[in-house]
Amino acid sequence: MKKYLGLLTLLALLLFGCSNDVSNSEIPEKEKQQKNEYLNDYDSNPQVPDDRSLLEVGQSVSDEKGEATLKAINLVNETYEIGPIRLSVKDMKLIHLRPDYSLIDYFHVLTHDEEFNFVKVFVEIENTSDEKINFAPIALIETSSGVKLDWEKDIYLEELNGEIEGNSTKKGNLGFIIDSSNDLEWIELTTSDVFDKAENKINDSQTIKIKF
Repeated sequence: MKKYLGLLTLLALLLFGCSNDVSNSEIPEKEKQQKNEYLNDYDSNPQVPDDRSLLEVGQSVSDEKGEATLKAINLVNETYEIGPIRLSVKDMKLIHLRPDYSLIDYFHVLTHDEEFNFVKVFVEIENTSDEKINFAPIALIETSSGVKLDWEKDIYLEELNGEIEGNSTKKGNLGFIIDSSNDLEWIELTTSDVFDKAENKINDSQTIKIKF
């Protein structure tokens, strides 16, 4: 009888352990989906593959725009107050891109490599004032590998810079090709100053450092 009870106890423990393994494996996926909700109403970019499914290093996605592979990620989800601007940095990713042949000319303006690495951030910009203002979420970007680029090198071109109406929001990606990604530890973003509709400066720029 004791031997029989011992076997039942062992079986129960094994079943309990298996059920715990299932529930624990489901939690990270649920958390990823919740953290990814800010992308629900985002329309994919016409030049760059849609990376919203890339949440683990090594994952790849392919579409008519090329193949993108995730090399590093930080689901930042931090908000910064810059005068009337509320800037939320949602995620930062390092991606290796092999663009489709049809898009090589588009990227040749910035690089002659047929495949390359780029770093991108997804941001949401909210104008909390009633007045139209001018602002750029990234005027300058610098990386730990020594790369320095200005806003004109953005590959996404999603019209996040410039005018933003009162009590309105913009959201989307900004991305920058980098020549080297070896030991990339952080990027530092410098926003523009904030200007009112008469082009008077109402707030200084802000520098934001984000680690991978």
